[in-house]
Amino acid sequence: MGRYLLGIDVGGTFTDFVAWDRSTNQLTAWKNLSHPEDPTAGILEGLRQLEALADVDIMRLGTTVATNAILERKGAEVAYVTTQGFRDIPFLQRGNRAHHYDSSWVKPKPLVRRRHCFEVDERVLSTGEVMQPLSDTAIQALGTQIRDVGDIEAIAINLLFSYLSPAHERQLRDGLSAMLGDIPISLSSEVLPKWKEYERASTVLADAYVKPVVLRYLSDMEARFAGAGIRGTAVVMKSNGGEMSLEAAGRQPVHMTLSGPSGGVVAAAEIAARTGDANIVTLDMGGTSTDCSPLVRGQMAFTTDFEIEFGVPIQIPMIDIRTIGAGGGSIAWVDRGGMLRVGPQSAGASPGPACYGFGGDAATVTDANVVLGRLNAAGFLGGGMQLDAAAAERAVGTIATRIDMDLEQAALAILRIVNNNMVGALRTVLIERGLDPRDFALLAFGGAGPLHVGELMLEAGIPRGIVPLFPGQFSALGFAFADARIDLEQTVQMTSAHLDFTRSTELLQRLVEKARQDLAAQGYADPPRIELVLEMRYLGQNYALDVPYEREAFDEDGAAQLWARFHALHEARFGFAIPQEVIEVITLKCRAVVATAKPELARLEPGREVPSSTRPVWFEKGRLDARVLNRADLGPGAVIAGPALIEEAASTTVVAPGQRVTVHDEGHLIINAIADEEGSEA
Repeated sequence: MGRYLLGIDVGGTFTDFVAWDRSTNQLTAWKNLSHPEDPTAGILEGLRQLEALADVDIMRLGTTVATNAILERKGAEVAYVTTQGFRDIPFLQRGNRAHHYDSSWVKPKPLVRRRHCFEVDERVLSTGEVMQPLSDTAIQALGTQIRDVGDIEAIAINLLFSYLSPAHERQLRDGLSAMLGDIPISLSSEVLPKWKEYERASTVLADAYVKPVVLRYLSDMEARFAGAGIRGTAVVMKSNGGEMSLEAAGRQPVHMTLSGPSGGVVAAAEIAARTGDANIVTLDMGGTSTDCSPLVRGQMAFTTDFEIEFGVPIQIPMIDIRTIGAGGGSIAWVDRGGMLRVGPQSAGASPGPACYGFGGDAATVTDANVVLGRLNAAGFLGGGMQLDAAAAERAVGTIATRIDMDLEQAALAILRIVNNNMVGALRTVLIERGLDPRDFALLAFGGAGPLHVGELMLEAGIPRGIVPLFPGQFSALGFAFADARIDLEQTVQMTSAHLDFTRSTELLQRLVEKARQDLAAQGYADPPRIELVLEMRYLGQNYALDVPYEREAFDEDGAAQLWARFHALHEARFGFAIPQEVIEVITLKCRAVVATAKPELARLEPGREVPSSTRPVWFEKGRLDARVLNRADLGPGAVIAGPALIEEAASTTVVAPGQRVTVHDEGHLIINAIADEEGSEA
């Protein structure tokens, strides 16, 4: 067995690497510029910085290839197959609007052309009974229609009530495969066996839309890894924070939608346990976007209520992450009304911010941080990359002229706006869910997160901040902490008045067995930890609650406990309960987890004399002399009062005036407001 487990997070601007040497428990982190047009090239360039490539055993990869294919509409030409009379479901969508009073707003188009939507004569009832059988003649006619189109690259099959009886979808897949060869086919009964036709249609379309793209990407990556002499096993991170084999990723690539950001939340759960913070909200600010997610009492939040863009849902189980277009590469611009805006457009890795010197001339958030003295132009990426401060000043100066401000005031205005955008995201995941920011710590990572954490704490009303180890590669670090995880769901639609114990037990046990089989197929022989959840609501409600269930069978006693727990949860969430009301059980959920070996974070060596210098830095209070320290020099218990800059290879932590940093025993930086804290400064 090889020595190294690698976490690799392919972002829009940088590709991040964390190597765990299991023989010494040593962690090493580094970054490499991404190649958006060829992500594998960026991975291979970064891997060359690890001398012992032959000793790599496992590579856990987070990639945006599926997400980008959907966002940029660069996926496959898909044929959508559904029950007679339902071909327009992907186009009808829902009646909601992103902007209620904007008459010019147009809903996003589905991931299929209407002329590529086909109907087949079959029908399954809401009871799961077959009303109209699917004939071989109908399959042959459908196959001929699809073949005659000529440019179909994948097929999405979504038949009515197939989540109750998937036989017709499987029959279609077998028949079409026999006629059309090895064309990728996605079944809604496998991708999302849940009710609600539109959500199921949109999700299975997304799976089919990215499948040829992902298959080509994974095949090419495997071949190039082998050509480079890399013999380790490559796996892909899923949106739920677990991993899956490349083969499994090719079968259901929709599970890669939030592949990269999930790693940061997994690592945050590990750090929260070490710092003693029960409640944490993450802020992952990279070059292109910012991702936020809450952890309450140390537990990650999961959801199936995710939209890749407004009105285009992808309802697979995933970590609940809110993403906005705010990153170091976000471009500052002036709208037609003369107002300064920042993002969501990003300079990305190419041409990148003006200060990168790759030909970009638009002012970005990174350029503003350079102008304000918060980034060391000579020491970026540990000195591995020289920033062009003059180019940053020219770019920000163009904005300053347009809004009639001084250079530094314009740079501060850029940061104010991007910070306000991120505060909006934090409020979405906290206040709008009934969570009080004062009960949380803000864990900031990503290359740009530590630059903004102090000011975001003030603006969002969050009293405590944390900058963890390896903040610039934190999602890649999370991949090293990841467990093997399978999340499965199945709609049941039963009520407390008519709960079929036998059928519901069979469905639940079928989910559990499927989860165990999926883990075994990925090479995990240890018995998994099973977590069961029921999605429930009062009959007639539009929104449901997740209720944990500790048994693998249903009976009178278990049902009574289940109803009581639902009433209690409803009371806690909404302030009332209706004990006499009928409860509806909508969906069974099964999570199976196999724990994997994880790195131990070493404690810092005792403190020593810390060298520092000063640099003029602009804050809201004006130009101040800030202490500049190297994070590697800080020992446990060191205390640094702001204004200060704590620099490291992949990031810089800005400590605002009135704030104080204390160094945790493992090296995490804990930020608080200066009050009556005691302790000598480093």
